[in-house]
Amino acid sequence: MRHTPELSTAHWRKSSYSNSNGGECVEIADDFPGIIPVRDSKNPTGPTLLIPTPAWNDFVTSLK
Repeated sequence: MRHTPELSTAHWRKSSYSNSNGGECVEIADDFPGIIPVRDSKNPTGPTLLIPTPAWNDFVTSLK
């Protein structure tokens, strides 16, 4: 069984490509070993995806 981290005190950061026009943006939280929490910046109380760090790194690398 996997442990779901407590995210209520997470420090979220918005994509550097985000702007203040309400675009489709994501936020991630750092400092969670082994996972990257990801959420929709327009819905901060909505669901959060927990992506394994290696998968996130592969995703980011593929975008570069």
